[in-house]
Amino acid sequence: MAPPQGQMRPGRQLAVLGFIFVVLYLLVFFAGGASGSWKDRLEPRLGLDLIGGTRVTLEATNSVDGKPPTADNLEEARQIIESRVNAFGVAEAEVVTEGNRNIVISLPGENRNLDDVGEAAELRFRKVLKAADGSGAAAAPPAATPTPSGAASPAPSGSAAPTVTPSANAPKATASPSGGQGGMAPASPSVAPTPSASAPASPSAAAPTPSASAEPVPASIEEQRKAVEQKVGAAAWQAANGLQAPADLTADPSLADKFKPFGTLSPQEVAVLPAQMQFNVPTIGCAQLDQRPPASISDPKQQVVSCEDGASKYLLDQAKVLGTDVSDADAVLDQTNSWVVSLDFTGDGQGKWTALTREAFNNEGQACDATALGQDGKCRVAVVLDNEIVSSPEIQGVLTGNSQITGNFTQKDASALAGQLRYGALPVTFEQQEAQNVTATLGASHLRAGLLAAGIGMLLVIIYAFFYYRLLGSVIFLSLILSALLVFGALVVLGRQIGFTLTLAGIAGMIVSLGVAADSFVIYFERLKDEIREGRSPRSAVPRAWIRARRTIISANAITLLSAVVLYVVSVGTVKGFAFALGLATVLDLVVVFLFRHPIMTMFARTRAFLSPRVSGLGRALPARTQQTQPRNPRAKEA
Repeated sequence: MAPPQGQMRPGRQLAVLGFIFVVLYLLVFFAGGASGSWKDRLEPRLGLDLIGGTRVTLEATNSVDGKPPTADNLEEARQIIESRVNAFGVAEAEVVTEGNRNIVISLPGENRNLDDVGEAAELRFRKVLKAADGSGAAAAPPAATPTPSGAASPAPSGSAAPTVTPSANAPKATASPSGGQGGMAPASPSVAPTPSASAPASPSAAAPTPSASAEPVPASIEEQRKAVEQKVGAAAWQAANGLQAPADLTADPSLADKFKPFGTLSPQEVAVLPAQMQFNVPTIGCAQLDQRPPASISDPKQQVVSCEDGASKYLLDQAKVLGTDVSDADAVLDQTNSWVVSLDFTGDGQGKWTALTREAFNNEGQACDATALGQDGKCRVAVVLDNEIVSSPEIQGVLTGNSQITGNFTQKDASALAGQLRYGALPVTFEQQEAQNVTATLGASHLRAGLLAAGIGMLLVIIYAFFYYRLLGSVIFLSLILSALLVFGALVVLGRQIGFTLTLAGIAGMIVSLGVAADSFVIYFERLKDEIREGRSPRSAVPRAWIRARRTIISANAITLLSAVVLYVVSVGTVKGFAFALGLATVLDLVVVFLFRHPIMTMFARTRAFLSPRVSGLGRALPARTQQTQPRNPRAKEA
């Protein structure tokens, strides 16, 4: 027989709750990277203070001059690094500053690779002016046909945007299908590299002439150059300073011995040399250039030298397009099902990119040397990330749309690069000073003590519930068990999907949420007693008490949830994990309230045991109602 219209059907709500449990634990056991034994699949992701982890200390400097960064730059760098670490969800990473130049990163899990998070990720687009051999050995310079560029062909589609294809396994940059032929707007021509001045008559070259694009050299860099000059000797320094092009060792083998001291320089010493000297001296190879300190070639107003694939070194023009001109970067699959990094430019950035590709396509001012041209005789544009060239494609048309950085990327590599570009370049450069694995001995001891305290507290709550509410105490007990199962399953799934890790702070948040759940029980049951005292039967009092208590329960949980959200937004580190756990447990408690507690109370109200004061726990409320319903004038009734 169907229930009257407007009467709830507790079976449906319990069925919905059962469906949620089935779906949740199917995800726990079979989805989201579940593997290993059944026990292994039930293990949540634990935090640094519970299972140990990796702690890395980064030392920050503004540039090669070694000065400490400003407090604002250090804090900005900390926020960017935290965003990179947490790019895929709540990872419980703790990123804090230490002193005036250190940032300490703590991440759960031993042997975690944190090498990329401290990279500056300064993106520069520079035109390739010249190319030379970068082996550092006594070999002839490359021929006119450039080695780094391979077959380059237009895109097979009808779009005017070219698809650039450098050498077989080298990364390449391609234009998105929105690119096309640009207009004839004037472009800023590149300044051809002017050779260094000839060697001064005096044997002491105290102030070597830098490249034409160089600006005044800071005093500290000048002092380091003087130290390098003394190390290589005046004769080698003067010879290097007088080079106007890469030295041809085949034409004059004696130059190999003259420039040999430059091959003994450290990467830090090579970094302070003028760009023309780094490029023209044949004994300075990519092995030294690739190991230069971070930010060695970050100045966009300077011509610089960098290597591609560790074999060819390029003299690069001033940076006409910067990483700040990129509005967004995403790791996507292209038409060949390969991972690429898609770049979206800002309004000003798109204009700069179009002007740069026009300048390179037309080789304005004949700035690009024959050694730097691609197979079709067009200039190449190098995509430089920090000190490395990611790709150097030949520009086959004026590009007016967005672009892609492509290559042999895995999903992890493409996502990491996109994340670095998306969150911005670090205003400070870093060197890793210390990396260590942290054990969880102390955390495990605290965990055992905390769980023991929580267990004792829960036991006392359950004993009190059964003593005070009797049959209704079973509702409290079952609700807490269901809430715990929901929270546990959610922890396992969220740990796999978004990287949420359970810490001591998270456990504390869940224990606090139990107090909120207990409050909702008291509100509901005491409202039920009030309804019975007012003269209603227990069966009719249950739905009315629910209607009047529901608003209070929702309001109390909403306030708790709002507090958790605010705390999550304004906090960092483990406090953020506390807020997330508190909010998650509060939401799941509301699910149990609506889909279990009220339906099961409706079912209990239909039993005889519920009408018994001793069994139901309604106690004094039922006798009070019995006295109210007794006839006031028994004699009149007898008459």
